[in-house]
Amino acid sequence: MIRKFIKRVFGRAERPRLDGSAQIIPFKAHGVSREQISYGSKKVTDGLQAAGYQAYVVGGAVRDLLLQRTPKDFDVATNATPEEVRRVFRRSRIIGRRFRLVHVMFGEEVVEVSTFRRMIEEEDAETDAHGRLLRDNEFGDQQQDAARRDFTANALFYDPSTQEIHDFHQGYADTRNHLLRMIGDPATRYREDPVRMLRAVRLSAKLDIRLDAATAAPIGKMKDLLNNVPEARLLDEVLKMLLSGHSVECIQQLRKMDLHHGLLPLLDVILEQPMGEKFVMLALRNTDERLAQEKPVSPAFLFAALLWHEVLSSWAKFKQRGENPVPALHMAMDEVLHKQKAKLAIPHRHDAVMKEIWLLQLRFDQRAGQRPFRLLEQPRFRAGFDFLLLRCASGEVDDELGLWWDEFQDANVERRAEMLQPERAGDKKRRRRPRKKAVVTESAA
Repeated sequence: MIRKFIKRVFGRAERPRLDGSAQIIPFKAHGVSREQISYGSKKVTDGLQAAGYQAYVVGGAVRDLLLQRTPKDFDVATNATPEEVRRVFRRSRIIGRRFRLVHVMFGEEVVEVSTFRRMIEEEDAETDAHGRLLRDNEFGDQQQDAARRDFTANALFYDPSTQEIHDFHQGYADTRNHLLRMIGDPATRYREDPVRMLRAVRLSAKLDIRLDAATAAPIGKMKDLLNNVPEARLLDEVLKMLLSGHSVECIQQLRKMDLHHGLLPLLDVILEQPMGEKFVMLALRNTDERLAQEKPVSPAFLFAALLWHEVLSSWAKFKQRGENPVPALHMAMDEVLHKQKAKLAIPHRHDAVMKEIWLLQLRFDQRAGQRPFRLLEQPRFRAGFDFLLLRCASGEVDDELGLWWDEFQDANVERRAEMLQPERAGDKKRRRRPRKKAVVTESAA
């Protein structure tokens, strides 16, 4: 009675089991069969178990199968060390510095194998001034590995040989109830790794499951801790959001929890501008649709779309100062990218692609002479054209421009000649007169 009363008043806050036992969920209850596991992950678990080790499919793959979704990949956790895993599988390699993992290759499939880790005791933990863990790479056992994972839905261990799920933190019940709940005290876990706040938003939006009230409660007060996260980790999590196939839902959830401010330093400004917000949402929906159709998506294209309206704003400012349009655009691009990189470390390899896409927008207005033909030969033409279509759909430019280029690129030679527009005043470049050769006189010779 007392226990039921406490649960009713304070909610169902789960703690790791003191005796270290896991609830075993049989196949008849969960219905996830061995056939639903990838070929490579079955070979890894079977091979490690045959060698005398524990081995389970873990994390998001088990969660997704329970939610009747197709997992993106299958990870394996084991009590074997990386060197022991390497000895079992010839076609494998050890990767990582902070914590070593093993990649085992089976044709095109790569299975990531991690050794059980443990949570470092608070008195021994190495943290920064805000409580963020700086070291979390010590080996442990299965129970300790489950306790150090973030959400109960991600702490499930599936054994393909028995088709049983090992559950230490009621993750099975939470998953069945479409609930995302933090293991342990949410505030403490967010201090250990502030990225978990973004992960909570991404997973709840991507999986269409509700965030546990106790898990969501501290986020608004603790969001400033994201300022202490290394830029590379922040970029990695942002890319996971944008390329999750549910980026629109992720952005909406970010705004709902007031987490978008400062994450992409200029995104919060964009989302407060009617035209900018429409353009960004169109770009995100386009990305989600391409991912749903299993088409390739370029992170550079997506970042170019997210930052375009800030480039436009900065471009207008430089033109008002008297700069010519092309130099002004170059200055605007550099200014926006500099501001962005102060918070989010967008790799330099994306800079050139983003700038090419932006610069191509100037050239789509030029539909006379040889300019359209030269534009079609540009390596980034297709990306620039897709970007133009987003501008048309958002109302930034007239639809007629997009329709013209859509027809022109597929038209035959005769039709292209008919479509060319007359040269406008100022379009033709003045030809330089050839220099007169100096006449060599006999006296000079």
